Amino acid sequence: MDFVSIRIITGDVARLVGFYERATGVRASWSSEDFAELRTTSATLAIGSTRTVPLFAPGAARPADNRTVIVEFLVDDVDRVHQNLVGFVEEFVTEPTTMPWGNRSLLFRDPDGNLVNFFTPVSPAAIEKFAR
Repeated sequence: MDFVSIRIITGDVARLVGFYERATGVRASWSSEDFAELRTTSATLAIGSTRTVPLFAPGAARPADNRTVIVEFLVDDVDRVHQNLVGFVEEFVTEPTTMPWGNRSLLFRDPDGNLVNFFTPVSPAAIEKFAR
């Protein structure tokens, strides 16, 4: 089994895709006005419209209702990325902070309120774990 992607359901696909394109520097690939993907070398962030939910099961997902999942991106320099996002990101939850497990993390919310973590490994163990 391979983990391939995570999908965010939203009421405004264009807005959320634009946010993630700007925040990550990754261009989205659009399949339709209701579905786009931002593909990285290791995983894909899929963004789907509320109109796609009934195809799976009506009411199975609600946009802007998540308070449990953190979407995480490995970046080369989280402090520099933070500087680039100031004035763009509306809600920073945590400024760049070095965590006990060795990552320097920046936590913020996307326009739908989903938590996003940009992080850079800084301890020797974390650097080894995420070596590319």
